[in-house]
Amino acid sequence: MVGMLRREMSSVAGLSMIRLVMAAILGGLIGLERELKHRPAGLRTNMFICIGSAMFTILSSQLAAEPGDHTRIAAQIITGIGFIGAGSILHGPGELVSGLTTAATIFVVASVGMAVGGGLYLTAAFATGIVLIFLFALGAMERQLNLKLLVFTYEVTGRHVDEIKVEVNRILEKLHSLMKNVEVAPAGEHVRLQFDLAGTRKQQEEALRGLQQSSLLKSVTSLGPAENE
Repeated sequence: MVGMLRREMSSVAGLSMIRLVMAAILGGLIGLERELKHRPAGLRTNMFICIGSAMFTILSSQLAAEPGDHTRIAAQIITGIGFIGAGSILHGPGELVSGLTTAATIFVVASVGMAVGGGLYLTAAFATGIVLIFLFALGAMERQLNLKLLVFTYEVTGRHVDEIKVEVNRILEKLHSLMKNVEVAPAGEHVRLQFDLAGTRKQQEEALRGLQQSSLLKSVTSLGPAENE
């Protein structure tokens, strides 16, 4: 009995543990990049998705009867991941859509977990490396070449709401841009106005420079990117 248990631990259970640990590491690496960018699906989410996909793949093989279909459980992973990915996609004002990269990352992380669960370690590691390179390198390249549409939040202060809005719209008119998600709050002798602005990095820099040069605005602050995929 003891010998049989040892053989099981050294083969099936032991191998499964190794695969689950590797799935946690690979999923965690991709999740860490998402966490650094403050995305909803961060470190723990991607780790759990990768571990879960690996676990279901292992179970699909171990629980299937002989003869039987060893892919029935694993095949449902794609459907389940689709629901999680859809939940991370958000539609903003106008045609602005965010969360597509996060949804795609979730889909790939699930495939990495399935590869690990199936024993394809080198394939899973290589896929993880490619994903990380694309997330870091291509994201930086898109920003440098002004290909990526960014949404920045700004806060400006002035004497009157109408005066602030007219001045901001005058500055943004040169960039063919409009304020989004405008919020106004009185603050003593002046008024605070926050708004989002969509545009490339170059357009964001031009907008900030124009706002700071205005004599009607008491203060101008860039609160950073509202969305950064």
